[in-house]
Amino acid sequence: MKLELTYDMRAPDFGSSARELYRVALDQAAWADDLGFDTIGLGEHHCSPDGYNPSPLILAAAMGARTRRIALRTSVLLAPLYDPIKLAEDAAVTQLATDGRLILGLGGGYRPVEFESFGRRLEDRWRSVGETISLLRVAWSGEPFEWQGRRCRVTPKPDPPPPILLGGGSPAAARRAARIADGWFPPLDPRLWPPYREECLKLGKPDPGEYATPSPVFLWISKDPERAWERLMPHVLHQLRSYSEWTQEAFGRPAGPYADAITAETVQRSSAYRVLTPEGALELAEALGDHSVFFLNPLLSGIDPETSWEMLRLYEREVHPHLRPRAGREKAHAAPNPQDPLD
Repeated sequence: MKLELTYDMRAPDFGSSARELYRVALDQAAWADDLGFDTIGLGEHHCSPDGYNPSPLILAAAMGARTRRIALRTSVLLAPLYDPIKLAEDAAVTQLATDGRLILGLGGGYRPVEFESFGRRLEDRWRSVGETISLLRVAWSGEPFEWQGRRCRVTPKPDPPPPILLGGGSPAAARRAARIADGWFPPLDPRLWPPYREECLKLGKPDPGEYATPSPVFLWISKDPERAWERLMPHVLHQLRSYSEWTQEAFGRPAGPYADAITAETVQRSSAYRVLTPEGALELAEALGDHSVFFLNPLLSGIDPETSWEMLRLYEREVHPHLRPRAGREKAHAAPNPQDPLD
């Protein structure tokens, strides 16, 4: 079982301030590293009124300075919005500054406002992703090269280059990841894993194995789940309504797991958002099995840091000691993406 913390750094006006959330996220990264978590996942979005983190590489580097072992993964970085040369440099520096612990998850994005803000065309996003991946592999050699008629050289050279994962939410995205990336971020849908695995085998690549079963996208541990839900519900509803608005903007209707009929009652009936007692969390872990990923999202949409720490300390005392020992650092292809499955 892999253990992962995820952060989007949303700071809606009814929650904690961005300044406090970033400070606490760094402290929690150090806590997770000491406890033996495998990965921290960092999302990216732009033009979000609640301040959704627009700079995952900067936060990854900051967390790297507070940790020693834990992998730091972008989940996902929106590659079409970057100058590829600058991205190659920034990722190289982050990889070196974190002692080789960066996992570079890339996605295409889907929000028109983000592409407009950066002067890019949404229609070009997947072509841009492919070009970016090709460029990164050349750029990280440290040797001079030519790109679009420009003389380029990216230094310092990352050693080793960070693995590149590709996000997406369709069979075509899965097959694309097998062809051009080092791994795939499947959304929280096991039906999309077989196309990725089949394409890897078809191409003669190593078998990525079975799908890693994910825990709920949001899992909270409490001695009193009913009281915890009262505290957490505004933050969960904020996240869900935000995604509903974004998918409405992008596709003309709410899409994916974020529907427009979002109420406290439907959320509490959902299998994706769970508040469990320590005993319930251990039952869940047992049901997930060894080949799985256990997510905690302790600051979701500005959750009060004191409340967040109460949950993490309870996990540390009553859940973590009873989980199966971790099986080593995460394989690049083995973790679903709990951040935003539409990227």
